[in-house]
Amino acid sequence: MRKLFVIGIGAGDPDQVTVQAIKAMRQVDVFFVIGKGAEKQELVDVRAKILAEHAEQPHRVIEIADPPRDRSVPARGADAAYRGVVGDWHEARAELLEAAFAGAEGVGGILVWGDPSLYDSILRVVERVLERGSVGFDYEVIPGITSVQALAAAHRMVLHEIGEPLHITTGRRLREDGLAAGQSTVVMLDGDCSFTQIPGDDLYIWWGAYLGMPDEVIIEGPLRLMENRITRRRAQLREAKGWIMDVYRLTRGAP
Repeated sequence: MRKLFVIGIGAGDPDQVTVQAIKAMRQVDVFFVIGKGAEKQELVDVRAKILAEHAEQPHRVIEIADPPRDRSVPARGADAAYRGVVGDWHEARAELLEAAFAGAEGVGGILVWGDPSLYDSILRVVERVLERGSVGFDYEVIPGITSVQALAAAHRMVLHEIGEPLHITTGRRLREDGLAAGQSTVVMLDGDCSFTQIPGDDLYIWWGAYLGMPDEVIIEGPLRLMENRITRRRAQLREAKGWIMDVYRLTRGAP
């Protein structure tokens, strides 16, 4: 493989794929897809739909089973044990991609949900593959629409207050650090509905799941009035589909 395109494909809607991404896809001979198991097969199917719509040239698709990650170590950002577990998972991914890259010819491509720069590990993994030294290639990153942008569009809102910063964090860090003072906060990767643990009667939430997909769901309103509705709906959706991707924005005070 002489070159690899790492292509952001948006939050799930094939229409969110940029012209730049389409041009890159049409140069690819083999796409590498990291699968998440049978219960998340729909994520692979969405990628297949995007390729069917936009990749006109003959191409192969190689699906790679995502290696298991040790979930027994608590997720703490500065904790050496947690960072070690994540590092081991990245190394296992790098080994699998290294073997797949070694057997591929021409131009490769990896389709990444949202944008590769935001809470995604693939660029770190690609660098690990190159550091291992057995395969060499150039790679190019194509930006994509993130779930954060899709959330803002779905709710028809500006994410930050006038002249103020925007804070993007995870559910774990929201629980550990609380809500950033005076900032609009967007929360990703929150499997525990951490907004229920943030005190205050003046909080407002904009929540969305499966953004950009046919079964997109959005809810907004004062947090204390909406939190039970969101947690129930989230549980129902996860039970029905076997997986869920959601994101939300929190602020203090009414919009």
